[in-house]
Amino acid sequence: MDKLKMHSPDLSQENIAKVRELFPGCVTEARDDSTGKLRLSVDFDQLKQELSDHIVDGPQERYRLDWPSKKEAIIIANAPIAKTLRPSLEESSNFESSRNLFIEGDNLEGLKLLQEAYLGVIKLIYIDPPYNTGRDFVYQDDFAQGSTEFLKRSMQHDNDGNRLLALRETEGRFHSEWLSMIYSRLLISRNLLCQEGIIVISVDEKEHANLKKVCDEIFGAKNFCGEIVWKNSSKNDQAYISIQHEYFVVYVKDKETNPGDWTERKAGLDEIYKAFGGFLSTYGKEWDAIHKAALEWYKEFPPSNPIYDSKHYSWMDDRGVYFPADISGPNDGQYVYSIDHPITKRPVKEPSRGWSCPKEHLLSLISEDRVHFGKDETTVPCLKTYLKSTETVSLTSMRFLDGRAASKRLRTLFGEKVFTNPKDEFLLAELFKAMKVRGNDIVLDFFGGSGTTAHAVFELNRIQGSRCAFHMIQIAESLEESLKVATGAAKKITKNAIRFLEARDRPATVAEISKERIRRAGKKVIEGDCHPDWNRDVGFRVLKVDTSNMKDVYYRPDEVKQADLLDMVDNVKEDRTAEDLLFQVLVDWGVDLTLPIRRETIQGKMVFFVDDNALVACFEPGVTEDLVKELAGHEPLRIIFRDKGFVSDAVKINVEQIFRQLSPSTEVKSI
Repeated sequence: MDKLKMHSPDLSQENIAKVRELFPGCVTEARDDSTGKLRLSVDFDQLKQELSDHIVDGPQERYRLDWPSKKEAIIIANAPIAKTLRPSLEESSNFESSRNLFIEGDNLEGLKLLQEAYLGVIKLIYIDPPYNTGRDFVYQDDFAQGSTEFLKRSMQHDNDGNRLLALRETEGRFHSEWLSMIYSRLLISRNLLCQEGIIVISVDEKEHANLKKVCDEIFGAKNFCGEIVWKNSSKNDQAYISIQHEYFVVYVKDKETNPGDWTERKAGLDEIYKAFGGFLSTYGKEWDAIHKAALEWYKEFPPSNPIYDSKHYSWMDDRGVYFPADISGPNDGQYVYSIDHPITKRPVKEPSRGWSCPKEHLLSLISEDRVHFGKDETTVPCLKTYLKSTETVSLTSMRFLDGRAASKRLRTLFGEKVFTNPKDEFLLAELFKAMKVRGNDIVLDFFGGSGTTAHAVFELNRIQGSRCAFHMIQIAESLEESLKVATGAAKKITKNAIRFLEARDRPATVAEISKERIRRAGKKVIEGDCHPDWNRDVGFRVLKVDTSNMKDVYYRPDEVKQADLLDMVDNVKEDRTAEDLLFQVLVDWGVDLTLPIRRETIQGKMVFFVDDNALVACFEPGVTEDLVKELAGHEPLRIIFRDKGFVSDAVKINVEQIFRQLSPSTEVKSI
């Protein structure tokens, strides 16, 4: 019976296999220095020659972004890890049926564990990575080791390799450490995007230029969509130019698949309609009086207010609010004729290029009261363009939104400030909606932070009735450590978060406060008005990155010493549950981690049914032939047992034969 590999894919070997399909003469075998085993290897000199139309002699200059440890970052991204995701039912909310995920752990490892189940599935990735401030940030990458060593470390040690990197500007790697950190994660994330997928990255001015070059390399410069500038503050505290904005850098995976057509509803429409409703109540159908009142009302708004952009919509009639648009023709002199003013009955002044349509059509528009005339014939008429018919515009590159607004809402949610500078959930929901995140799409955020992305997905579903899901990854970063480097207001806010969690006997980590924010936000959202089509899924499954459930003997049986054999009779670690094993199987087999799970007791044994018969698992000892036959009767797509779970070797040998007879399409595996 075949065994599951129980570690994430070795992407370097998979990539080499793809190269071999195109250029078989460029792939050979080489002995791994660390293991002594043969592995596929690329003859890069030969590959360079294959890809060139002239003789290649030595390295050539070319346009690219390089930094120390870039190659190591690629190795780290491709290297497999023998880790798993362990479910935490007590920390989850509506674990059994929610499609949302909260993964607690290092995001590089979390991405590796997601890459088989969600390969080519994610619709949108939004990340707000730590900005390169020159202070410390935590991650587990070790850019001094190769693929094999990385895998071996991940098997043997849970916390080995955690580093607190002091990024001082005086160090040569001030930009390099940040770039290596983001590069390896973006490499994996691209694989998760579906063909029409989108990635949106928040960044400030320090790494903006470098991030753009990195994304050009990973996603392709041709797939760059543009940047959204968010003016989120009015601070005036810098010596040269006061930076009052951040960037949202946007790429799609494939522009040929995703043509864009991203639109959004104009900001301030509700306020405009409300104001004109008031004018109508005051002045009745005195349209000139309403026009004058509207002009005065628009003067109240500065150019930075989105309502100011609609100030030309200052007229009203029985159909609604409109502005008088140019009625001249596209081709000079194509339509030239005389039109009488409806009141003076004299010919009106004609547009300099002639009219925009034949006379019969224009007369029809006039009869429908869709043409705006001046007081007399001396003014060129205009075409009435109604606000109702022009409510949407292309997604714009500028956002004016006070960055303090989200903090105020979260303070109301918690009763005190517990997050520093959170992103605005309404702004993200607007962007997701404009970018056509809908239906059952999945939004991934692997720098989960304060949980804004999850909150934004709730808001998105509430508005449009979709059933989109979020998948968050956030390391359990210590708030106590953050407090050591925090200053000013950030120090006070961090103390509030620590005090809040300690009062509830919870670990003082960023992941913990983020989970609490998602719980509270979900509850508040469903208390308000929600679209009737939304299923109101505000729960989430908590999964934690941890060492493999399997002992080292599972991966390296040749390294087990004879004195350790008795301890290795069972290849599963003693402290792991059946649920732990199930989720490692789901990860290894590439099964959706949010599928519904049902537990049944069959012949005295606990059996898991994932999405009914998509996968059946039994990790109990003492599995008999009768139980195997009953499970085969369910005709599952896949079934998994523990290697030592059978009552006898005879039963173990007969398992595949039983399924071949009773359920031949079932894939049978063991751990």
